[in-house]
Amino acid sequence: METLKNQFSNQEITVTYEPCVCIHADRCAKELSDVFRISIIPWIDLEAAETLAVIEQIKKCPSGALKYRLNKQKKAS
Repeated sequence: METLKNQFSNQEITVTYEPCVCIHADRCAKELSDVFRISIIPWIDLEAAETLAVIEQIKKCPSGALKYRLNKQKKAS
């Protein structure tokens, strides 16, 4: 059985999810349901909201199961 990585990326941000840490408060899904979709796979859609909104929601995660990092931007030549 293949294990799916709990990492989701777009050009600006990479979000990771640690299911063993999650306390299933569902705060992410209740407050930003367009991004954190509990009934759809992949369950995180980073294109559904502005990056800043996703970051602010991740900061509210009570267990710390959701984390993010900004992706390096290429410098314009």
